[in-house]
Amino acid sequence: MESRTMRPTISIKIFGIALGLLVLMAVVTGLSAWNLKKVNNEVIALADYYIPLEQRMGAVQSALRDELIQFYRLMQLLREKSADVQTLGEERQLLELKAAQVNQEATEARQLIDRVLASSTIEVNKERSAGLRKGLLDIVTAHNQLHDTMTLLLTETEQGNERSVRVVRDIVRKERAGVDKKISDVTTELQETTRESAKKAESDEQHAIALNWTITIGATILGLLFAGLITRNLVKPVKQLLIGTRAVEQGDLNVRVHVTTTDEIAVLTISFNHMVAELKQKEMIQETFGKYVDPRIVKGLLEDQRFSQGGERRLMTVFFSDLEGFTSLGERLTPDGIVKLLNQYFTLMSEPIREFHGIIDKYIGDAIMAFWGPPFTDGAEHASLACLSALEQYKKLSTFRQMLPDIMGLRKDLPTINLRMGMATGDVTVGSIGSEYSKGYTVIGDTVNLASRLEAVNKEYGTQMLISEETWKMAQDAIEARELDCIQVAGKSEPVRIFELLERKGQLNDKARSVKEHFAEGLASYRSQSWDLAEARFNECLKINPADRPSKLFIARIQHFREHPLSPDWDGVWRFQQK
Repeated sequence: MESRTMRPTISIKIFGIALGLLVLMAVVTGLSAWNLKKVNNEVIALADYYIPLEQRMGAVQSALRDELIQFYRLMQLLREKSADVQTLGEERQLLELKAAQVNQEATEARQLIDRVLASSTIEVNKERSAGLRKGLLDIVTAHNQLHDTMTLLLTETEQGNERSVRVVRDIVRKERAGVDKKISDVTTELQETTRESAKKAESDEQHAIALNWTITIGATILGLLFAGLITRNLVKPVKQLLIGTRAVEQGDLNVRVHVTTTDEIAVLTISFNHMVAELKQKEMIQETFGKYVDPRIVKGLLEDQRFSQGGERRLMTVFFSDLEGFTSLGERLTPDGIVKLLNQYFTLMSEPIREFHGIIDKYIGDAIMAFWGPPFTDGAEHASLACLSALEQYKKLSTFRQMLPDIMGLRKDLPTINLRMGMATGDVTVGSIGSEYSKGYTVIGDTVNLASRLEAVNKEYGTQMLISEETWKMAQDAIEARELDCIQVAGKSEPVRIFELLERKGQLNDKARSVKEHFAEGLASYRSQSWDLAEARFNECLKINPADRPSKLFIARIQHFREHPLSPDWDGVWRFQQK
């Protein structure tokens, strides 16, 4: 048992890195916010102050032009003396409105400056703003003076004082030039201030970007340094764990990862070593008991408690086989010889069962009991797999016969060995059955009894492999079989159709196929009590295959029925009275 004083250094390192990065992020965020505030202030100043103020100055200029146009229009009317008194009055009122509009626009521009100077959210150059405000006051004063002079000029023109008109006209020109200059000065100052604010906003933005990049690069370098520092102590043991994991994945349970640190990786490494040791122990149990119980059942018992608790009803295929002639064979062998013979036989016959995913339930003397079905095989394939396994076992029988001389130490007078197999498909109860001290994972039910009876019925028909109707229905796409009879076995009240398993699908030779077809015709005639036609068909089978024992059996039955006639409502079922 490995035990070390563990220090959570990895968590501290990771926490330190995270804290450092958070501090750097906070610094970056703070500086970015500060720079953003500066940029934002300049943008707000541009959007809410300088640009609107320029628009107001433009409005002042536009209103002044409108006023001058109206003034010159009125002067023209007075010179031409083409307008009446009412029209002149209306034109004078319009001139006053134009003059008031100039002052209104200038006043609103000054009020905008006052609001910005009083605001705490917009930062502007207060000195320049104060200068602009004074310039606007001067514009209003100069404009009022200009307006008074234009009014005087209109009066002198209306009265016809040419000398005064010339003098006042010169004054108007000078005052208009003064107003224009004041407006131009304010506008130029405002435009310069606006440009400086825009440049400052751009400069602040570039400075923020440069600062953010600098801090980001610095944080990256610092993070890489931290990562390099941790890599030396973290990556190596992690790589060792990865190598160990891959070794276990490939089936090597002898792997052991050495503990080289005192951090969480050490805890993980020790846990990994414990896990591998437990896996190895389970594998040893599986390997040891797998020789007595199917490894899949052992695995299920180790990993899933449901295997050892209760039972459940499932649709399965059950198989029984028996070695015909074993009794006489056993009488000629010593106990060691019998064990050697059976071990060799069971080894040969067990291979196809496991190859086709069957579960060997038990060995009973020279008999084998096995079953197929969920969760070990697909619910739709178990009947096919059982039949294919039986066909493969029958092929291996010739191999076993060839081994008999070496096993028995005889070269002649060898006994005849044959194999009988029976399979039935239906509902069974499956689970761990037994006492508190000893249990076996097995199947029980009528289907099990039927499979056992079918194995024995082979003796009656002279066949090797019999299957029930349900087995045939589920496996018919994978096998060749012929219907043999409808029987009622001892211990069951319901009759069952039985089939002889012949070959894999599509591999039946022409001779066997012809026998199958003639037998089917004979069986149909037999069931309808057409004895002559049935006998003729069974004789056809014997002409093709003289050794076909089922045909011989049915011919004998026909002779019996001729001597002992059946009732017209005979159901065609042959009933066995003995097991």
